[in-house]
Amino acid sequence: MTMKSRFSCLVGALGAGMVVAATAHADITVISFGGTVQKAQVKAYYEPFTKATGIKLIPGEYNGEQAKIKAMVDTKNVTWDVVEVESAELVRGCEEGLYEKLDFAKIGDKKDFIPSAVTECGIGTFIWSTVIAYNADKIKTPPASWAEFWDVKKFPGKRGMRKGAKFTMEIALLADGVKPDDVYKVLATKEGVERAFKKLDQLKPNIQWWEAGAQPPQLLAAGDLVMSSAYNGRIETAQKEGKNLKIVWNGGIYDADNWAIPKGTPKREDAYKFIKFASEAANQKVYSSEIAYGPTNLKAIPLLDPKILPELPTSPANLKNALACNTKFWVERGEDLEQRFNAWAAK
Repeated sequence: MTMKSRFSCLVGALGAGMVVAATAHADITVISFGGTVQKAQVKAYYEPFTKATGIKLIPGEYNGEQAKIKAMVDTKNVTWDVVEVESAELVRGCEEGLYEKLDFAKIGDKKDFIPSAVTECGIGTFIWSTVIAYNADKIKTPPASWAEFWDVKKFPGKRGMRKGAKFTMEIALLADGVKPDDVYKVLATKEGVERAFKKLDQLKPNIQWWEAGAQPPQLLAAGDLVMSSAYNGRIETAQKEGKNLKIVWNGGIYDADNWAIPKGTPKREDAYKFIKFASEAANQKVYSSEIAYGPTNLKAIPLLDPKILPELPTSPANLKNALACNTKFWVERGEDLEQRFNAWAAK
């Protein structure tokens, strides 16, 4: 029975006054990137939120496709209530009117969060990093950098890379010797873009593209890849499962994932309740204890077991030679670069 027909039955049987009571705790749908990220979210947020509020969560997953959200908003048929969104897509979607502009009085004190986590249409929920991951059964001496990721003579075998311009372009320039501080300056020029594609051309015959974050650890563990770009938390989870996978932090690219509310959801107030709950320090502490992504609530950091801090992208040692994703760059140039990348990848 659909939600609409269930409401109709209630109206007929109990009267309109009871409908309000019956829908006060309507289910809300929360969309994330799935896999081990979602498993950690279930433990840290979904289950305790339902227990605390009586509001049932319907989990879903996607690979970040903003077209799905745009279609819902444009047709005024919004069925997703809270969505996990990467930073550049969040800013672009905010400008396009896909997300609600947040009232932080309903979420928490802005001062409790790292500054980059607080934006007009979103609140950062964790910090993650794209790193080099490798199969330690296949490689005994680890690659030291993205430059060695390109060295197919020293490290024969297939490489995994995310199928998209974002991060892939930066990685290509890092592999070509550009310093992290200069990557976006170079990539902002026509010559820099050509340089990145020329570098990717060198490795293209050895690349196996991936789209979902769950794929690199699976492909590495199966022996299909010897090394891959990967999300650090996914590799850490595979390590807990007994897989002999390792991380190289040098040249990692870090960013935040954010909670956002698609514009026009009829369950906006319950969506706010969930985001507030998932932004509290005690709950973020549980999340970062389940998967090695850094919390955005500063008060969560002292709550964490000191043993896991070195595994987080936000640890000083891991940030030393890391690159912060430039959200402004990808908002302004992402569409053109993604189109060009897709045409290049299809050749």
